Amino acid sequence: QKENIRCLTTIGHFGFECLPYQLVNRSIHQGFSFNILCVGETGIGKSTLINTLFNTNLKDKKSSHFYSNVGLKIQTYELQESKVQLKLTVVKTVGYGDQINKEASYQPVVDYIDAQFEAFLQEELRIKRSFFEYHDTRVHVCLYFISPTGHSLKSLDLLTMKSIDSKVNIIPLIAKADTISKNDLQKFKSKIMSELISNNIQIYQFPSDDETTVQANSGVLPFAVVGSIDEVKVGKRMVRGRHYPWGVLQVENENHCDFVKLRDMLLCTNMEDLKEQTHFYHYECYRCRKLQKMGFTDVGPDNQPVSFQEIYEAKRQEFYDQCQREEKQLKHRFMQRVKEKESTLKDAEKELQDKFEHLKRFQQEEIIKLEGERRKLEEEIIDFCKTKAASENVQAQLCANMRKDKERKK
Repeated sequence: QKENIRCLTTIGHFGFECLPYQLVNRSIHQGFSFNILCVGETGIGKSTLINTLFNTNLKDKKSSHFYSNVGLKIQTYELQESKVQLKLTVVKTVGYGDQINKEASYQPVVDYIDAQFEAFLQEELRIKRSFFEYHDTRVHVCLYFISPTGHSLKSLDLLTMKSIDSKVNIIPLIAKADTISKNDLQKFKSKIMSELISNNIQIYQFPSDDETTVQANSGVLPFAVVGSIDEVKVGKRMVRGRHYPWGVLQVENENHCDFVKLRDMLLCTNMEDLKEQTHFYHYECYRCRKLQKMGFTDVGPDNQPVSFQEIYEAKRQEFYDQCQREEKQLKHRFMQRVKEKESTLKDAEKELQDKFEHLKRFQQEEIIKLEGERRKLEEEIIDFCKTKAASENVQAQLCANMRKDKERKK
C-alpha cells in the first residue's frame, strides 16, 4: 500500500543544481571574447558584413588597392547586448590578391595565427600565469570571402585555405551573392564544395549532437551572403537591405541570401563550439607539434610513460653536454688559432730579424767603404798641402831672385 505522504514544493534552488546559474552569472560578469579573421580581396565587403552581423557601425577606413604586400588590420571593439559584454577582435586582410605575384600572399595570415598560438603557449608555460586578465587573441573563426565569379575557386583561394585549414575554423562565404542568379548560385556552391573536397581542405564542421542544428545547417555551406546596414522601406516597414532599380534585396530575408543562417550559426548556436574547437583541436595540435619539435614526448624509448620533469632533466643534461662539447671545440679552435697566430708572428719576427741583420751588414760595409774613402781623401789632402807648400817656396824663391836681378841692374 502506498503511504499517504504530503509533498511540499520547494521555493528556489538547493544544492548543486545551482551550478549552472553560478556559471551563467559569473560568465556574464566577466564578459566574453570572440576573434574573427576575415580573409578576402579588397572591396569584397568584409567590413560591411561585420557591421551587419553585429548590427553596429564599426568605423573603419576604406582600404586601398595599391599595397605592395599583404598586411593585416587588427581592431578590438567593446560591444554590449542586453547585459552581455563582448570583446570583439576583427582581423582583416589588407591588399590581399592585389599583387601581381601572389605566391606568398597567404603567409602573413599563417604567421599571425601561429603567433597567437605561440603567445598563448608562452602564457601557459609561465610560472605565474594570469589567465583571468589575459586577453586571448587566438582566432576562433576565419570567414573566407570568395569572389562571386560563378565558375570556380581561384588558385590563391585553394592555396590559402589549404595552408590554414589545420590552424583555424574556416567558414567559406560567397560575397556579394546578389550578383549571381539563384540557379548559378546553387551550381557555384556545389562546385566550391567539390573543389574543397577534391583538394582535401578541411572546413568547419557543425556539431552533430543536435539534430535540429544539423538539419538547419545541412546543405548551406558555403554561405551566400549580402551585407548592408542601410534601412530600406518595404511596404510599411523598414528593413536592412539594398535598393536596386529592379527592387529591394532584404538582408534578413532567407529567400534572398543566407545572412540570417550565417548569423544564427556564428553567433546564436555555434560561437562556443567555435571557441572550443579552437582550443581543444587547433591549439592542441599546434601545442603538440611545438613540444614535439622541442623534444618532449609522453613515452620514452621503451614505450613507458615519462614525466615532464624527467624529459626536462634529460633535455637539460643533453643541452649541458652539448654546451660542454661546443666549449671544448671552441677552446680547441681558439688554441689552434693562437698557435697559428704565434707561428705567423714568429715567421714575421724571423723575417724582420733577417732583414735587420742584412741591413746591419750593409751598413757596416758602407761604413768601412766610407772610412777607406775618408783615409784616401786625407792622404790626398796631405799631398795637396805638401805640393802647395813646395809651390809656395818655389814662387817665393823666384820672387827673391827677380828682386836681386832688378837691384843689380840699377
